[in-house]
Formats: sequence, structure tokens, C-alpha cells
Amino acid sequence: MSERKKYTRDDYFDNAMDDFPLSAKIVLGVVICVVGFLSKIIFPWKIENGEKLWNDHRGRMIIMNHVSFLETVLPSVTMWFRGVHVRPIYKSEFDGNGFLHWLLPRVGGIPVDRGTADVKAVKRAVNCLKRGECVLVFPEGTRIKSEEQEVEIHGGFALMARMAKVPVQPMAIVGARDIKPPTRKFPRLFWRVFLKAGDCISFDDMTSTGRRERTEEMERVGMERVYALREELRRDHPGKN
Repeated sequence: MSERKKYTRDDYFDNAMDDFPLSAKIVLGVVICVVGFLSKIIFPWKIENGEKLWNDHRGRMIIMNHVSFLETVLPSVTMWFRGVHVRPIYKSEFDGNGFLHWLLPRVGGIPVDRGTADVKAVKRAVNCLKRGECVLVFPEGTRIKSEEQEVEIHGGFALMARMAKVPVQPMAIVGARDIKPPTRKFPRLFWRVFLKAGDCISFDDMTSTGRRERTEEMERVGMERVYALREELRRDHPGKN
């Protein structure tokens, strides 16, 4: 699309990030560099098995546990530097903030109305996957602040992956939840955060036969792999949750 033609908000959701206007690409680059630099200093982070994440240039559904804002940012940062675009799914409530309403579309975000069958969001995510972009989803739906918090898994990621005929890649993060525990007034600085990328899961790996059954199996297997990666990180980095 020509730079001279007015680029609407919907255009950001419906077109490839490679086709964004130059101004939006500059915004994305600045945000990535600033956020990546500051986060690396303030919350030193490391992605283990990162080559599984950035050496694969296929479109795929990336799923993670959700404990902070960092897991939205860090995969996007590290993959952008290696030429891979990530489209995070975010709750549409964030659009109530004027700045985020302007920024999130320009950095590749796709809004979803939680608690509804948001067909438009599903279609947009599927089209991104088919174009070879990655879509980042948090199936837990909300930030998990404690081990006691009840978790409800939202399995739409498996349906979108199946519709786009792409694999699902699990990731996990630990340490980020501890940055500001309930007992602290201010966040911890220089608190280390660890992420780990897992192997992609194909629908061909599923043992079920029917489409619905295979989708449900992917939902279960995908999150089992996320939590297995999380436990590996906790074992290797004691004290990180």
C-alpha cells in the first residue's frame, strides 16, 4: 500500500507488517530498540534454546504462560532483530488508553474481545499465520499472580493454528512474576528473568482422528509443554516463579 494513501487502523490489522508505512516501521524499530535495551538492563533476561525461536522463519502460533508484561515484549524484541515478525494478541480493553490505542496496531498487535467469539480477531490472526508471521497468544487469558490463582485455559490458539495449517510453539517464562510481589511497594530492579523456547508441535503429532478431537488434543498438549518448560526453568533457576 502506498505511503501516500491514508493507512487506517484496520489496515494495520489486515496487512502484513512488511507492508506497513515507513512511519510505522520507524515507530516499531524505535520501540523495539528502546524497550529491548532498557529491559535488558533493568530486568536482565535470557532466552534459553533461543535458536528454536529465531532460526525458524515459518508462520506459527507461539503460546506462553502469562505473569507480566515482559512476555509480551521479549519474544517480539529478540525475533525482530532476526527478521521475524511477531503479532501479539492483546485484550481490546487496552484500546481504552489513547496512547496504546495508537501504538499497539503499529507494533503489530491484534485486539480481541475477551469472553466473546471474536470472529474478526480469529480471521486476522489466521491470515497473519498464513502470511508467515508469528502470532503470540497467552492461553491463560490473564496474568497469573500466584500459584493459588485459578487458571482457565482458552484454547482458541489451537483452532487458529489448525485453520492456518501451522505448528504451535510453546515457550515459558520465570522470574517476571517476582519483580513486584504483593509484599513490595516498588518493583525489584536488576531481577533476572529467564525464558525457554520449546520445539514446535505439529497437528501431525496428534493421535486423535477427528478435527475437533485433534484441536482439543493440541490445546492440552500445547499447554502441557508450556508448563513442562516452566518447571525446567524453575529447576535450573531456583527461586524463580
